[in-house]
Amino acid sequence: ESRAANASNKQLRIQWYLPSLAKPSDDTEDKVLLLYAYNTKPVKISNMRIFSSMSVFSGYLWISLVRVISLQEELSNLRQQVEILMQSSKSLFSASEIASFPEQSETLKIIPSTKAKMNIAKVHLDEKTEEMAKRCLSEVQALLSLVPGLSSPLTEVPFDITLQSIAALESMFDPANGCVITEESLFNWITSLLQ
Repeated sequence: ESRAANASNKQLRIQWYLPSLAKPSDDTEDKVLLLYAYNTKPVKISNMRIFSSMSVFSGYLWISLVRVISLQEELSNLRQQVEILMQSSKSLFSASEIASFPEQSETLKIIPSTKAKMNIAKVHLDEKTEEMAKRCLSEVQALLSLVPGLSSPLTEVPFDITLQSIAALESMFDPANGCVITEESLFNWITSLLQ
């Protein structure tokens, strides 16, 4: 019972591992091991010895450490660009709101729930940011593809870009940490690559 695991929603868990001895023998470059597990339906495990489920999947991929670090930097830049776009759209919204209600301008404040909603709101990308997103997501697709070299660059963004989804991807490709992804459209896209 102390080892019970519950997942009330879909979850993808990522962990990175750099083993000192168990490296693939056919490669000369440094690689890290991406360990993943995800469930497609709610799961409650109370006894690990008799657990069996058709909705829980796990696996691993050897990935170039240099490419992971490079992608994490690009995702960090993309997150910053998305934040800038959000700030500019928030500024436009606030300016129009103040112009409409000048007598209330002193009382306008961003409440925490509004900030949380902005993190999950779809961001309308400008051309430069959309190209940046396609490049990053094409690299994610290439790294997670079970058949290396067969994935072609993306021509469109496969899920709604939100600050939360980009921050989750950035954290996913940080080899110093693990992460949990629950956001549905991002979850669906990543797990489709892992199948």
